[in-house]
Amino acid sequence: MKKQFLVFSILFCSAISFAQYGYRDGNRIGISGGVSQSTLFTSNFNAKSGIGFGGGLSVRGNYYDNWSMIYGMQFFMNKFSLESTTLTAQSKDTEFNLSGVQVRLLMSYNVIKDHISIDFGPVLQINGKMSVKSGDETNILKGTSLNANQILDVSKVNGNVYAGISAGTKVIRAVVFYEYGFTNVFNKLNSQEGLTLLNNNNKFKGSIGTINGQIILNL
Repeated sequence: MKKQFLVFSILFCSAISFAQYGYRDGNRIGISGGVSQSTLFTSNFNAKSGIGFGGGLSVRGNYYDNWSMIYGMQFFMNKFSLESTTLTAQSKDTEFNLSGVQVRLLMSYNVIKDHISIDFGPVLQINGKMSVKSGDETNILKGTSLNANQILDVSKVNGNVYAGISAGTKVIRAVVFYEYGFTNVFNKLNSQEGLTLLNNNNKFKGSIGTINGQIILNL
């Protein structure tokens, strides 16, 4: 994750420099943070949503008429649970944590300038390995012969689509947005034939959808 953080820090700093050069009249740098609710969409497991968090930096610059562009980098911790059983055959929901960093390039339509906007665009997401609580690693995922620790090494690079609305003032805004992963977060697991067999000889497929509520403080 250190190398990934360095790469994205360079990209974000470059975006800020470009934005300040091109949009001097309306540039705003924002610091944001808030909570998220993540859901795993998959036919392989029985999933339940969980509460996580996210936050980061963004640059909003005037583009054309009522349009703006937003460059952003966010750190996130998404959580969801999968139905499982322990080694003693007790039912238990095993909670998984997925953390990483995102880079966004969004278009923003200003419904009311400096007060309400609709934002949308692509998100590049870099994931770390998933994690579970100590003691839950050997839980058997319901409907499969897989232990929880066998699905932790997910695909590192994913793509999301972003849609949201923000409202407030020039200084502080509330934003609600939804992100959906259009790539298969479990694709890396399909390269391991042994895991596919433990998954009833089925391919791993999964996408994460996340609804977020954050506060943005513009500097």
